[in-house]
Amino acid sequence: MNPLTLHQMSERVAQLMEERLKARGTGLRAKLAHRGRALPRKLRAEAELLIDAEASSLSPKLARQIDMERVSLAYDALVHHLKPIGAGARRRGFALNLAATVVFVLVVTAATVFGVMVWRDYL
Repeated sequence: MNPLTLHQMSERVAQLMEERLKARGTGLRAKLAHRGRALPRKLRAEAELLIDAEASSLSPKLARQIDMERVSLAYDALVHHLKPIGAGARRRGFALNLAATVVFVLVVTAATVFGVMVWRDYL
């Protein structure tokens, strides 16, 4: 894989970090320094691998040593984690959270009413 491809991969991850995590800076290294803690530890390591591979690809001798399969897996994991959630999935999640909250409140209210009725010897 050539340096241009690695640069495009790095820029895509940096763009997704900017969109999803509001990371500031130019390039993946700066964005990772700014908002890297928002990523899980394993994904931070994957981003570091991508940064190192991009830097190594500029030297012809070091470029031959890059494990491109590993870099591709790291890129796929980062993109999968950072890609935006669709509007339909977001609405569905909101509706499920709302329904779960309503059911929880109803169960707690019913248990409280039942407990008070037993305590007052109405049941």
